[in-house]
Amino acid sequence: MMDNMLQKITDFIKKETVLTIAIAFAVASAFWVHPGPQYVGYIDWRVLGILLSLMLIVAGFQSNGLFDAIGSRLLAKTQNTAQLMLVLVSLCFFSSMFITNDVALLTFVPFACTILQKCHQERLIVTVFVLQTLAANLGSMLTPVGNPQNLYLYSISGAGLGEFVGWMAPYTLVSGVLLLLVVFVLSAGKCRISLETGSLLQVSSASGRKKNGIYLALFALSLFSVARVLPWELMLAVVLIVLIFTDRAVFLQVDYCLLFTFISFFIFIGNMGNIEAVRSVLQSLVAGRELAVGIGASQIISNVPAALLLADFTHDLKNLAIGVNLGGLGTLIASMASLISYKIYAHNYNKTKGHYLLWFTIANVLFLAVLVLVYVFIS
Repeated sequence: MMDNMLQKITDFIKKETVLTIAIAFAVASAFWVHPGPQYVGYIDWRVLGILLSLMLIVAGFQSNGLFDAIGSRLLAKTQNTAQLMLVLVSLCFFSSMFITNDVALLTFVPFACTILQKCHQERLIVTVFVLQTLAANLGSMLTPVGNPQNLYLYSISGAGLGEFVGWMAPYTLVSGVLLLLVVFVLSAGKCRISLETGSLLQVSSASGRKKNGIYLALFALSLFSVARVLPWELMLAVVLIVLIFTDRAVFLQVDYCLLFTFISFFIFIGNMGNIEAVRSVLQSLVAGRELAVGIGASQIISNVPAALLLADFTHDLKNLAIGVNLGGLGTLIASMASLISYKIYAHNYNKTKGHYLLWFTIANVLFLAVLVLVYVFIS
């Protein structure tokens, strides 16, 4: 029984490594700043409320097959490998701006794997998976709802929606052009394909279409809240009440560990901010070096924790946002979303996962170097 419990704990730590680290940091920091009412004040409830709403809404879209249907319709008229790669990569790039990078990869990487197998183009799987991962991380940079660190930084920065998008637009635009060029260069020897998407295209029932209509309305509501047009408390209440009456099953499909990761980091960061010596060291380390520190920290602890950790010790949230977003490129853990593609590839092609890691790293380093040069040029 004890062995079974230890195995469950080990499995949980492997699966939720970032959450485990966040909890450990929060607990350790509590020895210096003892728990009290101030802990509640550390937590950014607005970010958590909006994040929960978006996760519920996106889970609803997934369960109703909306994303698969969109992908199948886009692929219906593809005639060669260049068009196929372009559609599969573009799906991740553009969808990640609204449904987050991890959801885009969870949806469209398995979808791509199935498509490539059906049209006998498995030789492209490493290329497509690497480009899809890049596309999801790069496309998600543009909007506050594209990834968790953007939602947090946008919330505390006080920037307008247009202003925040303006921060990230040059890098997203350059990224899109680079992805387009890479797709056409790598598919220069394009060959014709025969692809039947009918078996993939699920015809939604009347109830499914009705649910998707409800989720679209709730998504629009959440965007109003992100833009600070609608109070987040009201938006969250509406989302919860509507889903309780229309689709309670969706509550079981949300990654609540992400919420607890945020809470743990909020507590840790709040405690660190109350230790003057630590606060002074972190401020001196980050101030004026937001881009470099953001990129560097992301390589080690990934960009979401890096954003949460560093944001409290600088006033230059624009450069920090750029740093942690560009910092999602590089190592496999620089963006935790990248692990999704890797795990899917390793599950299906375990013997060649080293080959995938090699090309993943090369592509990430090259894209990161180009985007840093863009930053230097426009700064």
